[in-house]
Amino acid sequence: MAEAAADDKMLALTFGGTEQIVLAEVDKPAILQPTDVIVKVTLCGICGSDLHPYHGREAGLAQGTIVGHEFTGVVEAVGQQVTQLQPGARCFGWVGEVPGGGVPAPGAGLQGSQAQYVRVPLADGTLVKVPEGVTDEECILLGDILSTAFFCADQASISPGDTAVIIGCGPVGLLAILAARQRGASSVIAVDAVPTRRHKAAEFGAMAVGISEAAAAVAAATGGRGADVALELVGSGAALGLGFELLRPGGVLSSIGVHTEPQFPFSPVDAYNKNLTYRSGRCPARHYMQQLLPLVQAQAWPFTAIISHRMPLQQGVEAYKMFAERREGVIKIVLDPWAQ
Repeated sequence: MAEAAADDKMLALTFGGTEQIVLAEVDKPAILQPTDVIVKVTLCGICGSDLHPYHGREAGLAQGTIVGHEFTGVVEAVGQQVTQLQPGARCFGWVGEVPGGGVPAPGAGLQGSQAQYVRVPLADGTLVKVPEGVTDEECILLGDILSTAFFCADQASISPGDTAVIIGCGPVGLLAILAARQRGASSVIAVDAVPTRRHKAAEFGAMAVGISEAAAAVAAATGGRGADVALELVGSGAALGLGFELLRPGGVLSSIGVHTEPQFPFSPVDAYNKNLTYRSGRCPARHYMQQLLPLVQAQAWPFTAIISHRMPLQQGVEAYKMFAERREGVIKIVLDPWAQ
């Protein structure tokens, strides 16, 4: 366990190579551009997409790069051209590690946010001020995975009365169940191999089934027609292929899983014959953060119920192992940078 950091240092989780996260004492960030803000992080989260470089499925992060992108906190310092944020303001947003972030040259890359402080470039267009009554846990979800879940549902063009199938009941998939219901789906079937996740999916109002049961469940629910929409939130060829198989002719497949495979699991001929509409892409999170704030403030859905563990940042190495290994009871882990 690292000791408390000196005034010009901070504690952070850094990339140490494949399946290696290192708790390290590193330099505190400084303002590099007049549009930068420095945020004192009060809570950060581990996201499923953090596991892609962790497992080596994505390359490019230098060892020593601070990992993570989900965070909320308090503005500590602002650049001269920042107009929307002031020191002391609570804020949340998204800033991701970028290849080159671990090299010495200033600005060569971005450091992540699983740390006690984070530098946020272009802060006026990146960060959102936290309204009264919104918790740090809600901010963590708004900054990425809640926004991504609603983006996935919106890409699917869900209409009232639709049958939606959710492929993958990790944190984003669970929130996508609520997003599909909010957008009008009358029936939601959630597919996952992990019993803990299926239990939570059922709590969220879905029919939760294992992978081998999915085809029969969708056929029974739709009279053999197939689902109107499929939301794929895993990032594997198998998951994308399953979503395709469970759709009716003319259905919509919305994929936001981070894919690293070079080929589709279905061919252009398959897509043509099914009259498939396929949509994929990265969520414009900043747009959705603002849009979803009123829904969070209204307490319309139990969004934060997906958070299963709140741990000190100093236990972040173990937290990554717990999340990567899908240990019993682990769904979403958030980290407190200041807890002992």
